[in-house]
Amino acid sequence: MLEQLLIFTRGGLILWTCKELGKALKSSPIDTLIRSCLLEERSGEVSFNYEAYTLKWTFHNDLGLVFVAVYQRILHLLYVDDLLSMVKESFSEIYDPKRMSYGDFDETFRQLRMEAEARGEELRKVKVVSSVKKQGQVSKSGLDGGIKSGGGGSKKDDGDGDKDKVGSLMTNGNHKDDDKTDLANGKENTADNVVLDPSKLMKLRSKGVRGRGGVRKTDSIGNKSSKVSAAEPPKKATKKNRVWDDAAPKQVKLDFTDSVGENGNGNHDHVDIAAADQGESMMDKEEVFSSDDESEDDDDDEPRSDEKKPEAKKKGWFSSVFQSITGKANLERTDLEPALKALKERLMTKNVAEEIAEKLCESVEASLEGKKLASFTRISSTVQVLCFGAMEDALIRILTPRRSIDIMRDVHAAKEQRRPYVVVFVGVNGVGKSTNLAKVAYWLQQHKVSVMMAACDTFRSGAVEQLRTHARRLQIPIFEKGYEKDPAVVAKEAIQEATRNGSDVVLVDTAGRMQDNEPLMRALSKLINLNKPDLVLFVGEALVGNDAVDQLSKFNQKLSDLSNSGTTRLIDGILLTKFDTIDDKVGAALSMVYISGAPVMFVGCGQSYTDLKKLNVKAIVKTLLK
Repeated sequence: MLEQLLIFTRGGLILWTCKELGKALKSSPIDTLIRSCLLEERSGEVSFNYEAYTLKWTFHNDLGLVFVAVYQRILHLLYVDDLLSMVKESFSEIYDPKRMSYGDFDETFRQLRMEAEARGEELRKVKVVSSVKKQGQVSKSGLDGGIKSGGGGSKKDDGDGDKDKVGSLMTNGNHKDDDKTDLANGKENTADNVVLDPSKLMKLRSKGVRGRGGVRKTDSIGNKSSKVSAAEPPKKATKKNRVWDDAAPKQVKLDFTDSVGENGNGNHDHVDIAAADQGESMMDKEEVFSSDDESEDDDDDEPRSDEKKPEAKKKGWFSSVFQSITGKANLERTDLEPALKALKERLMTKNVAEEIAEKLCESVEASLEGKKLASFTRISSTVQVLCFGAMEDALIRILTPRRSIDIMRDVHAAKEQRRPYVVVFVGVNGVGKSTNLAKVAYWLQQHKVSVMMAACDTFRSGAVEQLRTHARRLQIPIFEKGYEKDPAVVAKEAIQEATRNGSDVVLVDTAGRMQDNEPLMRALSKLINLNKPDLVLFVGEALVGNDAVDQLSKFNQKLSDLSNSGTTRLIDGILLTKFDTIDDKVGAALSMVYISGAPVMFVGCGQSYTDLKKLNVKAIVKTLLK
């Protein structure tokens, strides 16, 4: 049963809702649809599932109206799409931008609903009948096939036995090439039409095809040693399984970490290194476009402005009369397909995941379909301009953060509560978590914030030493417990130590892990649930394409599935590394933001501590569409 049907403008003004269906919906599914789907350029999807509800929608792009239907998820209502299209057509005829109330539409909707339900019932009956007929045909064909196969078997028994043996000889060997030639000639490779070819027979014998007696030809021709070797194959050396419990044999310990005290701080008194001072971090510098980029942008904009000039001119008497007679043309899906196909290919060449590029084009298509165009405009050129503009707006909306994450503000707020601000760096192997953690620490130092590093990568050899090297260069305290320790416990003790010492921020380094590694993902979920960090940063490479979607979606899915608390903690932000190596292939940023909804907070663009900057949304969008 239909739960709700709502009509509202793109600005959010509710024009009409069905009073008969005025039931209170749980958890505001329509608000969630607007936030998570319509505003995130996912309007090209067929439906949206939220808790116990399924939502479907359609647009009237020329009038700027949105029609949304809500029904129970367990029900498969076949008439919802027809009902939305009929409501859209009927309501657009009486719509007036100055009118706020549409109480007279109730009776119209009642009739449309009855008509749509009747169509849905007929469609359901037709589907049931067709499925029953299909099952009957399948069972009948299976019975006929069994009878035919039985008849064929009796004929084979009456035939010549030698032909059967020749057929088995030709079919038991390596017969891929023979099958292809037989199928090409339109013949089936059976015992009735196989012609014995001596050259093929010799070829098959050399490959070791079985003969009449079941003995391989190579064995009958070969010597006795081959038979002995075939009977007793040599034993392969098997790899010994490693024992992980206390019963494992003592091995040489490859742990070169310094002696650690009870508070987790190593003995580094013998090392005296001056703090690295490499100047101001790029995070605090405003990125300025060069004049060449501006001139290129102006050149790109010139043809579009020329194409729009006829619309900007004041219409004359003749054009006004002629347009009133001919009316306006509506954009159809076939008009948009060439331009959207070109946009999709352009995005994919910029390293945007194919799935993301396709969804973006579907969203742009849904926002433009049905728009009216002036009669004296070329549809091809106008469609290109409209698609380009709609895609640009969509990309800016996606890459612009939905919520503001001001780290410095949050650090001072945590300091007032007398607790450290905790940041956890997660990601796959080899993306540069430790290096970019040091860059973030250097940036925080520039803002007079005391930082402590926590070496919670107790899995990879050399991880503690790598982080300790950064800590020495930056003269930042580091909390470490060596290897083979529980990362969640190490992080908890580091936070406690930072609270005692009065550190403002704790940067937690974790082990790299693939998104499909269940034990390591379980350990990461335990670390996050136990310590409840203020910020979870996903560190990803700017080099990845389609794999970015898989990485982020599975990280979020694992964190959600393995969470043992009431509130699920997911990825809060993204740190994009190796951005200086990709030239114009900047699509990974778009793929990661689209699939996770988390903003890109930092961009690593070099090897020094200052090479950390903010994401320039305008520059990324222009690069994607260039």
